[in-house]
Amino acid sequence: MNLKLVIAVAMLAATPVFAQGQMAPPKAPKPTVAQVKKTLDAIGADKAKVQVYCQLNQVNQQMSQVDEKDQKKMQALGDQADQLMQKLGPDYVKVMDGLDSVDENSPEGKQYAALFAGLDAQCK
Repeated sequence: MNLKLVIAVAMLAATPVFAQGQMAPPKAPKPTVAQVKKTLDAIGADKAKVQVYCQLNQVNQQMSQVDEKDQKKMQALGDQADQLMQKLGPDYVKVMDGLDSVDENSPEGKQYAALFAGLDAQCK
């Protein structure tokens, strides 16, 4: 899954909560490689969660194709992505929130993105 897209979905899902209170979202701590691997391995070991993860990938792809001006469609897809992320569990949400601070083009970002490759391969 494209790390940039995953981060955008996580931010979009959190936006309505923070927009109401007009406060900046707190920065989640960056996860360790071991935390990301453990979370993704747990998802990969559960067929139902793999299916949810693959659905989330599809929603992310749809979001990347929606015109940014179509706020209604983007919000609907964001809500759907948020629901799917919740089904993957609090560890997944925590990891994704923490990856927001990682530059996807950095060596570290590429290392994190590589961790998702195994799980992404199960969605084919």
